Amino acid sequence: MSHRLKLRDIAFFERPVQFARPFRFGAITINATPQLFVRAEIEVEGRGVAVGASAEMLVPKWFDKRPELSPAQTVDGLRRSLEIARGLYLACTGFQTAFDLHASCVGAQIATCAKKDIPPLAAAYGPAEIDKAILDALLRASGANFFDGMAGNIAGIDARLSTDLSEHDIRTFLSNRVPLERVAIRHTVGLDDTVEGEGGVADQRENAGARYFKLKLSGDPAADAARLARIGKELDALGRNVKVTLDANEQYADLSALRALIDRLDHDATLRAIAVRLLYVEQPMPRDITRQTPLGTLGTRGFIIDEADDSYDAFPAARALGYRGISSKSCKGLYKSIVNATRAAKWSAGGEQFFVTGEDLTCQAGLAVQQDLALGALIGVTHAERNGHHYVDGFGETPLAETAAFAAAHPDLYADAGQGIRLSIHNGDLLTGSLHAMGFATVVHPDWSALRPLEQPKSLQE
Repeated sequence: MSHRLKLRDIAFFERPVQFARPFRFGAITINATPQLFVRAEIEVEGRGVAVGASAEMLVPKWFDKRPELSPAQTVDGLRRSLEIARGLYLACTGFQTAFDLHASCVGAQIATCAKKDIPPLAAAYGPAEIDKAILDALLRASGANFFDGMAGNIAGIDARLSTDLSEHDIRTFLSNRVPLERVAIRHTVGLDDTVEGEGGVADQRENAGARYFKLKLSGDPAADAARLARIGKELDALGRNVKVTLDANEQYADLSALRALIDRLDHDATLRAIAVRLLYVEQPMPRDITRQTPLGTLGTRGFIIDEADDSYDAFPAARALGYRGISSKSCKGLYKSIVNATRAAKWSAGGEQFFVTGEDLTCQAGLAVQQDLALGALIGVTHAERNGHHYVDGFGETPLAETAAFAAAHPDLYADAGQGIRLSIHNGDLLTGSLHAMGFATVVHPDWSALRPLEQPKSLQE
């Protein structure tokens, strides 16, 4: 049953995050970037006032990869997206469902951001983060946990933004959800990461017992093939059954370059260790080229979109081009993930196989990883990329008291094995038991007094 709410306030904060090692994907290498925190206060009809929270990295050069923009300018675009969304959301008065609020603002958000030269993927970031905080507050006011609340469609999700579905499709999908008790991690191998030896792919201390690996691609078929051959040897040395996914982050210029890589995977014996383990290839070509390019015969393999997922109609459009899957990332919008998972289930009932995957934009320990993990466990993502624990040292610069509070409240997710409190991985899996707490997958909120206000965005033209 959905509940109606009225927004009272939205506040943004940030905290610096220093990486433990460089993370290179696509054309960018990240060593540090801020983490955003959102605090939303709402009044729920008949149930009083509640506060909710969300968190996500402000990642440069992913939402907006235009070469003429600096990394700092693309982060600034995310800050501007947040401020625009805040104004639109707070302008909505009166009681309405959480999804009413989202649906009434998202179109204006995209349009306003377009006038400010902010592309759709970055534009969606503002509503995505606000929606998570509002949902957290709504669940707390209602005394519900995320899984039970979503099974009852507490947010009031309907089909107005996805006219290929019916409201019945969405409600049936949600009501039939059985949350996963475990979600396997998919270990990221970035372009600058060590392949062989200590700290390499087969190093148990590094891969945390993962049975799934996500391998970044550079866009150069020959260089990628050579590197994949090296990684394949390391995977063979693990001595356990593992699967891999490949992620090009839009680096393959066109279909011919992509076909060159796939031909190598099909025919090069040195790549057999990768080919036999391959589940899917993620976002191979730039988003604009993706929208214009049918995969043709390559569509017999599993390809998914990620950066090209910048609207509610992106998945149906990608399906028509031969793509089988789409990524779920809470930074792109939890409601869109649920809609896309509903689509995948409905389409797969017709005999073909469609799927939603779990990808990660360095979700950090605490709010971000817990809310994204809960979303994946709800929609049935059995393995998800989890790179935050790999590229950041535990909770990073989070105050010790806040870190300890998260560890005490979620002991199945965090532990101190002598290196400080960090994500606890159980035989390659993350456990979801403590995410059933009241609210959106968290008992604890950040120490707001220890955060600094969100830096004021500047013009992208400056």
